[in-house]
Amino acid sequence: MGEKPGAPVKWAVVANGENRRVDLFTAAVEKAGCGTPCVVEWLDVLRDGGHDFADDEMVRLDSPGENAEVDRLLRGTDEPTRVEGSARWYAGFLNGVRSLRGGRRLDDPADLAVLFDKRLCHARLDAAGVPVPQSPTSGVQRPVESWSDVRVRMEEAGLRRAFVKLAHGSSASGVLAVETSATGRVRATTSVERTADGGLHNSLRIRRYTDEAEVAAIVDTLAPDGLHIERWLPKASLGDRSADLRVVVVAGRATHAVVRTSRSPLTNLHLGGARGDLAAVRALAGDRWAWALDISERAAACFPGTLCVGVDLLPAIGWRRFTVGEVNAFGDLLPRLTGLPGSGAEGLDTYAAQVAAVQSVSPDRFPARPARPLDAPPRTAHDPD
Repeated sequence: MGEKPGAPVKWAVVANGENRRVDLFTAAVEKAGCGTPCVVEWLDVLRDGGHDFADDEMVRLDSPGENAEVDRLLRGTDEPTRVEGSARWYAGFLNGVRSLRGGRRLDDPADLAVLFDKRLCHARLDAAGVPVPQSPTSGVQRPVESWSDVRVRMEEAGLRRAFVKLAHGSSASGVLAVETSATGRVRATTSVERTADGGLHNSLRIRRYTDEAEVAAIVDTLAPDGLHIERWLPKASLGDRSADLRVVVVAGRATHAVVRTSRSPLTNLHLGGARGDLAAVRALAGDRWAWALDISERAAACFPGTLCVGVDLLPAIGWRRFTVGEVNAFGDLLPRLTGLPGSGAEGLDTYAAQVAAVQSVSPDRFPARPARPLDAPPRTAHDPD
């Protein structure tokens, strides 16, 4: 490209243009003196079989979520709260990503394929020595076919408490925190609501199911989309609430962190979780805080072709040990949060930190993507993988 570090960057973003993520990213780009980024709509990408970028465009992908029409194309349903369909979503999303041609990309398609499969992500982290919860479904395993299969896998792994997650889920969709007793009793805590017709819907209210037949019906319905099982680790507390961390890593460096607290096993902010006091957490962790950030950076390093990820960090009771729960490709939506002291992102939000990181290095660090061969037909969201 020939530009030097610090030169204005020509930005493009693939996103749902009405989403607040785009507004936040646009503000960061404009403040950096790079003009207004070109917004390429996910809806157009999926309908048209891709998009062609100029060689000098720096291309950032953002979440295709929170748009009913995009969700319908990806998951094949007109019900935005419907839980089922995540496997179809995964295939459609990856086909959409692969249909993007040209430009210099900040989100590697191969990384995204792993980031959006919890089984593959867990295996990659584990192989790199990143601490993760024990899992009987890590990597390429025989698919979990039913609730009875979940019970067997948990028993074989010695798990009394486990999270059962959709392999391709996000935002806690379809997650069940399952507890079993020596007497055979079962309790599942989840945001899944099961309707009279057997359909599953995401809800903003946490539910607890104690009838094993109901739990089995939910899991059996979700199993065809792919399931991941992992040990439910006891987490540290902040006040009278359990807590975990979302750490944003940009260009290999932990730049932002937020504490999420809850009285339920699910700390997601949209499910009633609340932001906690980061200064209090740093004080409780003491000299282990640096280790927590190091673990987050090691997790991000497993995805070297992706500029920014959000790492979900699980603190053990006492704040002395940390485990990586998940790594999120689009985990940077933390409005008004500025960078950690000493991170190089002080005073910057997560989007401004990404813009600054790209401007600080040679654009040649981000290799140009080849354009689609002239004789190759465009792909659509419904093409097979």
